[in-house]
Amino acid sequence: MQNIGIVNEVYGLEKHGIPNADTVYWNLPTPALYEEAIRRREAVMGHLGPLLMRTGDHMGRSPSDRFIVREPSTEADIWWGKTNLPFAQDKFQSLYRRVRAYLQHKELFVFDGYVGADPRYQRKVRVINELASQNLFARNMFIREMNQEKLRAFVPDFTVIDVPSFHADPDEDGTRSQAFILLNFAERVVLIGGTAYSGEMKKSIFSAMNYLLPKAGVMSMHCSANYGPGKNGSDKDDVALFFGLSGTGKTTLSAATGRTLIGDDEHGWSDQGIFNLEGGCYAKVIRLDPAGEPEIYETTRRFGTILENVTYDPTTRRVNLDDDSLTENTRASYPITHIESADPSGIAGHPKHIVFLTADAFGVLPPISKLTRAQAMYHFLSGYTAKVAGTERGITEPSPVFSACFGAPFMPLHPGVYAALLGQKIDEQKASVWLVNTGWTGGPYGVGNRMKLSYTRRMIDAALKGELDGVATVTDGVFGLAIPTRIEGIPDKVLQPKQTWPDPAAYDAQALKLAQMFTKNFAQFADGVNPEIAAAGPQVA
Repeated sequence: MQNIGIVNEVYGLEKHGIPNADTVYWNLPTPALYEEAIRRREAVMGHLGPLLMRTGDHMGRSPSDRFIVREPSTEADIWWGKTNLPFAQDKFQSLYRRVRAYLQHKELFVFDGYVGADPRYQRKVRVINELASQNLFARNMFIREMNQEKLRAFVPDFTVIDVPSFHADPDEDGTRSQAFILLNFAERVVLIGGTAYSGEMKKSIFSAMNYLLPKAGVMSMHCSANYGPGKNGSDKDDVALFFGLSGTGKTTLSAATGRTLIGDDEHGWSDQGIFNLEGGCYAKVIRLDPAGEPEIYETTRRFGTILENVTYDPTTRRVNLDDDSLTENTRASYPITHIESADPSGIAGHPKHIVFLTADAFGVLPPISKLTRAQAMYHFLSGYTAKVAGTERGITEPSPVFSACFGAPFMPLHPGVYAALLGQKIDEQKASVWLVNTGWTGGPYGVGNRMKLSYTRRMIDAALKGELDGVATVTDGVFGLAIPTRIEGIPDKVLQPKQTWPDPAAYDAQALKLAQMFTKNFAQFADGVNPEIAAAGPQVA
């Protein structure tokens, strides 16, 4: 075995059952990972410096291939079901042995870093890759350790082993397909194979933190976060959270002019405030607008950014962000320091505003409305949005979905655990909660149009600055939402979705259809929540 880089002298690969690797590259800097990825033909360098790579057949997450190993220490805690699929211990051990045997005499890349900016709740993460480009992804997305002595003595709390070229045998291994994402809490191991989609690594560790943090009294959240100067002009006293599934605008809306980015996807909320779980961002870049999203656009033109499945001219290496011929789910992975307005500490105070983002494919929810506490709990548990094309395999157009806590695929515990923590935090901090529809207006998908980003930004800006505090509202007759009647810079008609439809009767039919879907979905929670929360949903005659 040959070791290159900042070699761990305390906890080597033999501790993971991989004693005979060929060359092991330890904690390489970004330029060295570029060189290795290009030399191995995993990727090419694009115009102005981004690393351009493709992820093969898997260009999005594969949730039906994700499993949690069923074992005694966590079995009673996991919310087993369609999202948290059980995997047998003996099957895991068998597959784990085969993966480790497969890695003997192979060149490997190791990244050692952290998840969680707050030292009190931080966990050490080791990522072992066969691809240099994926190891750079880990370096971008997790929090880096710059102290070489600490790297040499690093002992991980969780280990991710990602081997895209290893394919499972479903009949032998008990997987659904040749791809697998296995999370074993007892051994603190994530095992990934058969897929080169890099997002599986970060979401697996996010799932692990979503198990660990609530047990420490910390709310773990699938949300972006930023802060403004506040009325007193002091730092970090005007925090806002943006909950939502991929494609609803978390990354875009949190990178706002005049506000400081904390993080774009994963956070914890402790007794002292908000902290980012990650060290980077993973943004969708299909049809990225340089005028509407300038900071994110600039990251696609920088060294250190990975562009996944973005098409490019093979001669000039110039990328085409408008081309969806490979997938709608084109992605950019970049360190958060690529965003000029970001706070690299990843830590801020308590939120004053909470925004639930939904991309309503029916086109009936208002573009912004203020929620009561009961409505906030109802919509948090419902987690309604539309899955956007390309986010997951097989999704080619927006599909209505309910995802509890706006992130059910990553939540191992019962949704009620996270909802209880949210309710407690709202009560303690007196935070305002808003429902914002970034989806369709003037009709459903295929008929209406996607809400203008400039309108959404203006409405959120008005809410965060307190401009809506004294504005008159009207109550939606079906969903019971308080809709402001006027926002400077927004046509009054846009605020009332029914007025944007050419056929009011068609709007009523769609609103009723969506209301019935809400009611049917919430039935799974109705017996376990306060009657006030159950009654806060839409009223279906």
